[in-house]
Order: sequence, then structure tokens, then C-alpha cells
Amino acid sequence: MSTTTKGTAGYDRRRELQAFDDTKAGVKGLVDASVTTIPPIFHHPPDSLATSSTATIPVIDLSGRRSEVVGEVRAATETVGFFQVVNHGVPADLLAEMLASVRRFHESPAEAKTPHYTRDLARKLAVRVLARVWEAMGLAPDRLEKMGCADGLSVVSNYYPPCPQPHLTLGTSRHSDPAFLTVLLQDDMAGLQVLVDDDGEKRAVWADVPPVPGALVINVGDLLQLVSNGRLKSVEHRVVANRSRDRARISVAAFFNADLRQTTAVYGPIEEQVTSSAPPLYRSITVEEFLSHYDGKGLDGRPALDHFLLP
Repeated sequence: MSTTTKGTAGYDRRRELQAFDDTKAGVKGLVDASVTTIPPIFHHPPDSLATSSTATIPVIDLSGRRSEVVGEVRAATETVGFFQVVNHGVPADLLAEMLASVRRFHESPAEAKTPHYTRDLARKLAVRVLARVWEAMGLAPDRLEKMGCADGLSVVSNYYPPCPQPHLTLGTSRHSDPAFLTVLLQDDMAGLQVLVDDDGEKRAVWADVPPVPGALVINVGDLLQLVSNGRLKSVEHRVVANRSRDRARISVAAFFNADLRQTTAVYGPIEEQVTSSAPPLYRSITVEEFLSHYDGKGLDGRPALDHFLLP
């Protein structure tokens, strides 16, 4: 569950949040205590945006004809910013073991095992996807790789236990990703939603990303939108609270960035995407500068990239 940033009269949110943190048990501790109501720190105001029954997130077969794959990637990255990939080269048994390891870690601490994660496989997939993205823009496939956009990798495992009042909260608040590219492995429980225009009607709605067996979810990050001068879309997304009565939802996310330990490179809209009719939208920045702003502003409902827009 994600915490809300708003309080009510007579309610000391800071004190309650500190008390919750002091337990060091996290949300899993609430589940183990068999709570039937969630604490106010996790309450979220109702979302006025509807969940669409028609908007869909594309599924792309990476084993298909290269030209077809490039075209499908172009359509996805320039519109919804999300797509799922199958036949991606990561063994199914490895994906299953990753999810099982995360579940063991959270549910059986005494027997926990570190999730088996192969960085080389993850990076190869990211480079492959980035190559298709850049090809879709008519550029050299290895351009992003040479820019170091996949040199840094951070992996986050997510555990969403059953929620007694899922209508009052969210698993993860709406946000965009502070990376070049994100690769997500989700289990067979739905929960991820993406903010999209419903069937091109320019009416923002939440679209479900239904789990596809063996698939990985790919999404454009804020920094990829920046270097593409806004052509590729980093889209807000969220995770709804787990409505299951007895089973946790598991996911593992890999975020690809420049390696902050080895580079202070400056990133801005690349020259091929800047013309007299399409001037640069953003100023050039380092990844460290962007992450500092992203972390400092919190989930305040404003796109982090707006801070770097040129006048």
C-alpha cells in the first residue's frame, strides 16, 4: 500500500507514519496482525478517472519479422508508452524462480533466498528493446547503448498482500519512472494500470495491463522521453490494491539508467529529433540532477520532466 500525502483535521499523520515505521514490520506486519481496517496513512482520495474496458496495452512478439516488430514498437512507444513482449529470450523457469524467490523472502523470512536475477540477461533484453525503439525512430540501433542508457541497473521486488479495504487505497500511487527504460515481470494477478487516452478520444482513463504468461512489461521512462524530445511517451501508471482474500501479488522491476558511478554525462534532446519546426523541449541535464529533483518532489501529481522544460 502507498501512503497518502494529505491529512485531515485532528489527525497527526506524521506521528502515525513514524509509529508505523518504528514497527519495522511494514505492510506485511499489518497482514500478519489480521487487521480489518487500513490505517488512515494509507487512505487515498477517490480517483475521478474511470477504468476503461476497451483501452488495451499491445503485446509484441520479439521473434517476429524485424520490420514488423519495429513498427509495433514505434506505435506503442509514441502513444501509450507501454507494451508487453513475448519470445524475449529470458527462460520461463528463471522468471518463475524470480517470482517464487520474492514470495519466499516475504512470506518465510527464516528460509528466505535472494531472488535469482541474471543481470546479463536483463541487460541484453534492455539493449535489444532499446535498439528496436531507436530503429523505430529511424536512427542507428546501437545509438542508445553507446549513450550508456542501459549501463546502470537497479532491481526492485514488490509484494502486495491482500488488502481488507482495497477501495480506500492503492498498492502504488500514480507516477512515471525516473529511468530510460523499465522491464517488469508480474505474476498472474492483475493490478498494474496505465493512464491512456481511451481509443484516441483524448479522454484519460486507466487501462489494465493483464498478465500474459511468460511476458515482460516494457515501458518508456522519463529520460527516454527527454532524449527523444517528447516523441516517446513516459506515461503515468499505478498499482491498485490487492483484492484477493488470501494471496499476495508479486512483481519484479528492472530500471535501466546511466551508471552514476562511472559517468557524469549530460543528456538532452538528441540532435536528430530537433528541427526548426520541433525545437528542443527540455534543457540538458545529468541523470543525477534528474533523480535529485524526482526524489525531492515526491509523488505530488506533477510530471517530473515539467521542471526541465525550456521556456
